[in-house]
Amino acid sequence: MIKATRTSVLALAVVALFSACSKDGGAGGAATKAAADKPATTAAQPTPPHPVPSAVPSDDIDLSGIARAAGGQTVAEVYAGKDQLAGQQVTVRGKVVKANAMVMDRNWLHVRDGSGAEGSNDLTVTTTGELPQAGSTVVVTGALAVNKDFGMGYQYPVIVEDAVVTVE
Repeated sequence: MIKATRTSVLALAVVALFSACSKDGGAGGAATKAAADKPATTAAQPTPPHPVPSAVPSDDIDLSGIARAAGGQTVAEVYAGKDQLAGQQVTVRGKVVKANAMVMDRNWLHVRDGSGAEGSNDLTVTTTGELPQAGSTVVVTGALAVNKDFGMGYQYPVIVEDAVVTVE
């Protein structure tokens, strides 16, 4: 019998919960299926059930009339300037189109402002603050990371980490 480590248990949890967040349809599904077929055991207590990710389609949220945050960027500008902005604080105003609570000890948001084309119009944000509801207008300020790889096929070309999220 294979003894699972904390890392492998965490990896399984990430796979299960990120499945709704990933923009990469690559190996995540196959990895999740393979992981689900193998029972994980640890010396510690079993992992509690994970929260169910929200499934709010972004098409149902009106993105018209969202003004740029004072001194901030649009989602499209963050993608366009990602190499120059990497490691810096960015500020973006947009609407939450998807929210997932407490994955890897943080809340995960997808924010859009109506700018950008497919692939550069959805900004992933992590925060330890309160989880806003889908449809809320928010101002997000946090450190921009580029080409963030969480493993198991979950890669983000841009992600705002440890953000302060203010609901307007």
